[in-house]
Amino acid sequence: MYKNLLLLLTLTTSFQLCAQSLEDMMSYSFHSGLVTSPDPNAPAIAFVENTKGVRNLYYQGKQDQFPRKLTNYTQDNGQDISGIAFTDSTLYYVYGGASNRAGEFPNPTTDPKGAEQAIYQVSLEGGDLQRLDAGNSPVPFGRGILFLRSGDVYYKPSGEAAVRLFEMRGGVANLRLSPDGSKLAFISNRGDHSYACLYHFADSSLQIIQPTVDLDQHVVWSSDGSQLAFFRFPHETPKMFAARREALPFSIVTYDLKTDQVKTVWTADEGQGSAYRMISATDPLMWMTNDHLVFPWEKMGWTHLYALNPSNGKTTLLTPGELEVQFVSIAPDKTSIVFSSNQGDINRQHIWKIDQNLKLSSVTSGKGIEWSPVISDGNIYCHGSDGVTPASVYQSAGGKLELVKGTQDYPSEKLLVPEEIIYESADGMKIHAQLFKPKNIKKSAAHPAIVYMHGGSRRQMLAGFHHRGYYHHAYAMNQYLASQGYVVLSINYRSGIGYGMEFREAENYGAGGASEFNDVLGAGLYLKNLSFVDPIRVGLYGGSYGGYLTAMGLSRASDMFAAGVDIHGVMDWNVIINGFMPSYNPLEHPDFAELAYESSPIASMDTWKSPVLLIHGDDDRNVPFSETVDKVEQLRKNGVYFEQLVFPDEVHGFLLHSNWLKAYNTTYDFFERKLKNR
Repeated sequence: MYKNLLLLLTLTTSFQLCAQSLEDMMSYSFHSGLVTSPDPNAPAIAFVENTKGVRNLYYQGKQDQFPRKLTNYTQDNGQDISGIAFTDSTLYYVYGGASNRAGEFPNPTTDPKGAEQAIYQVSLEGGDLQRLDAGNSPVPFGRGILFLRSGDVYYKPSGEAAVRLFEMRGGVANLRLSPDGSKLAFISNRGDHSYACLYHFADSSLQIIQPTVDLDQHVVWSSDGSQLAFFRFPHETPKMFAARREALPFSIVTYDLKTDQVKTVWTADEGQGSAYRMISATDPLMWMTNDHLVFPWEKMGWTHLYALNPSNGKTTLLTPGELEVQFVSIAPDKTSIVFSSNQGDINRQHIWKIDQNLKLSSVTSGKGIEWSPVISDGNIYCHGSDGVTPASVYQSAGGKLELVKGTQDYPSEKLLVPEEIIYESADGMKIHAQLFKPKNIKKSAAHPAIVYMHGGSRRQMLAGFHHRGYYHHAYAMNQYLASQGYVVLSINYRSGIGYGMEFREAENYGAGGASEFNDVLGAGLYLKNLSFVDPIRVGLYGGSYGGYLTAMGLSRASDMFAAGVDIHGVMDWNVIINGFMPSYNPLEHPDFAELAYESSPIASMDTWKSPVLLIHGDDDRNVPFSETVDKVEQLRKNGVYFEQLVFPDEVHGFLLHSNWLKAYNTTYDFFERKLKNR
C-alpha cells in the first residue's frame, strides 16, 4: 500500500510539473478565420483550427449539431489555411502563404519539394479533397471559381484548365461579383495610384471608373447591384513609423451603372479624422439594405462606425463614446452589422450589433474577450477567450455564449488572471499594462521580473488570450514565466491601439523620436519599486517592434535592464522604412533620416552592456534578417555577450509550432542563466 501511495504521489507530482511546462501552456487549439456562408438561405459557418501547428478546416451547417472536420492534415508544416469561400456543396480555401518579393513561398521545414500557395476544394460531406490551381482569393462563379495569381484574374471551370480572364496593366485585387453575377468589380493597383474597375462578362469588356491620380480602394455593391461605392484616397507620400494625425481628406465615391454617373457623396473633414483609420473587415465599406453605407471614421479621435446616406451626404455616428471598433462584418442579407469594440472595457473586446434601423445593442459582456463576429441565419458566432481559456468558437444565445469548438484538456487551472494596472512612463504618460504575478507570491521575496513588449506597434495586449496567434503564444509565454517565479509586466506602450488616436499617433514615436522608450523606462521603474521584485534582476523581451524596444532598452539603459531577448527586432529604422516603401531614399530626406537613425538601436550600441539572446528567421518579410546580422556585428565589435537562435526558411510570425516552442524554451533558459541566477 505504501508503494502504491508513493507511486500515486509521484504521478500526481509529475502531472503538476507537466501541467506547468511550456509545452502544456501552448498545447491549445487556436481557432481563427471564422466566416459565414454568403447565402442567407443556406446558413453555415467555417473556421480554421490550429493544434500545435497542425491546421485543419471545420464546417457547421444548419443540420449539424457540432462542427465537422473537412480536412485531415496531420503535420506541423507551417502551411496556412485562409481564403475560405462557400458554395452549396463545397468549400474552397487557400493552402500556403504568399510569396516574398523574390517569388519564394514560405517553406519553414525546408522541404526539398518546395512550397506553393494553391486553391483547394473540399466537399461539405468531407473526404473529397482536390487541388485546383496555384493562386489565392477564390470567388465561386458559375460552374467554377475566379481567383488571383500574380496579380491577374483567372477563371477555372469545374474539371477544366484555368484561363486568364483578361489582360490589364497593374495588379488586380478586391474581387467583388455583382449580385446577379453579370459583372466583376475590382481594384487595379498601379503603384502611386489605383482604379476602381468593372469587367462585363456579357461582352468581355473592361471599364475603368473615373480614372484619377488618387488611390481607389475597397469596392462594394449596393444590394440591388445598381451602384458601386469605394473609398478614394488622395495620393500623399506616407510617413512610415512616425506620427500621422492628419492627412489629405479621404472620400467615398459612388457609381450609378444605369446613369453612368460618378459622384463623390462624402469627404472627411480637414484636421482630426482626415486620415483613414483601418479596421479588420472583409469589406470596410458596407452597403446595407437600408441604403446606408457604413464605414470607419476617426472624427472624434476614436475609431468609430458611421452610417452615410449617399443621397444627401449626411452621416450618423453609430458607436458613441471613448472606444475602438476593430473587427466588423455585415450579415449575408445586409440588414445588420456586428462588430467588436472595447466600449466600457478598455482592455477587452466585446460584441455589438447594429440593426437595419441603425440601433446599437450589446451582444456580449463580462470578463471574456470576443472578436471576429459573423451572422448566420440570425445567429451570431464569434471567437472568444478569457484570462485562462484559449481562443475558441462560440455562438451567442440569449445573451450568453455557448461553446461551439474549443480546446480539450487544457490546464486552465494552472493559469492566473493578470492584474490590469496603469503606471506612469518616464515622461508622465499613463500606460495600461497587465501584471502577471506568480501564484502564492511572497511579498517579502525578491523575484526576478521581465517587461514584455508587443510588436506592431499597432497592437494591444488584452487581459486574456489574444485574437492573433502570435500574441496568443506570447500570452501563454507570460503565463509560463509567471508560473516559474518571474513577475511579468506586459505593457501597452504608446503608438499601440485601443486608447484613441492621440495615443496611437503619439508625438515623436518610432522613427520620429522613439518617445515610447519612455514607457519602457517607466515599466522598469515600476517593477523596481515593487517590494517583491529584485531591482537588479529586471529583463526585457519582445518580438518585432517589441524586439526593437528590447534593443533600445539594452542599448540605452543597460544599468536598468540586466538581460533581454530580442526576437526579430529592428536595428535601423531607415532599413525598415525602405523595406516597406522601396521608393524611400534617406538621401532625399536627410533630416528625417538622421532622426530615424538616432531613434534606432544602432545609434546607441556603444552603451549596450547587458547580455542578449537574438532570435530570427532568415525568410523574414517584415524585419530583414540583415538587421540581426548587423546587430551581431556591432555587439561583437563592442565585446557584448550575445547568443543567437536562427530559424532557416522561417518567416516573421513563426509558422512552425515547433519553432515557437524552441524560441520560447530558449528564451526561458536564457533568462534562467542570465537573469534569475545572476
